[in-house]
Amino acid sequence: MYDDSYLCMPKHQGDILMYRIMILAAVMAMCVTASAQNEGENGMQTENRALVVYFSATGTTAGVARMIADVTGGKLYGIVPQQAYTAGDLDWNDRQSRSSVEMNNPQARPAMKGSCADTEACNVVFIGYPIWWNQAPRIINTFIENHDLKGKTIVPFATSGGSGIAGSVKELRNTYPDLEWTEGRLLNGTGRNAIRDWVNDIYRNIIWK
Repeated sequence: MYDDSYLCMPKHQGDILMYRIMILAAVMAMCVTASAQNEGENGMQTENRALVVYFSATGTTAGVARMIADVTGGKLYGIVPQQAYTAGDLDWNDRQSRSSVEMNNPQARPAMKGSCADTEACNVVFIGYPIWWNQAPRIINTFIENHDLKGKTIVPFATSGGSGIAGSVKELRNTYPDLEWTEGRLLNGTGRNAIRDWVNDIYRNIIWK
């Protein structure tokens, strides 16, 4: 067993010089790309004051929210229900489970612990949630109705086991027509780079217009 990588190395002085130039060019290109990404994220963090709000029953939405906060430099706020949801509460096959009863009642507003003090200082609010019965969990309504979000750009995002986000965003738009909603995005299994690109598109096409 031996390392045969030396077979790919140039043998002549001129070839060695060209080889070094190519390596240097590749390194410089990588540095420029990294710098551009950092400048883009720094621009997001300085020009837009973001707040990333989320409700997460199982931790999936929380992971996405943390990446958005990291990319935007925004504040992170987790909505915590006054009464935590158990596995039985989340059983969608049981029509009498807590989540089923709440989602079947458009007026349900589960209590949440505390409130978010950072809404006044932000101009962009990302609101994340798992999709329940093709809608946002009712505790999202609780948050919205207990905080002044007028004049801010609201960006919904969600995670789901199968449903899309369009139905939940439509319902939120209809319920709160005075708020400035964007289309939102389903972010199942989305990596940091893809989230950065999505946020850049939002800022460039909607907020910076």
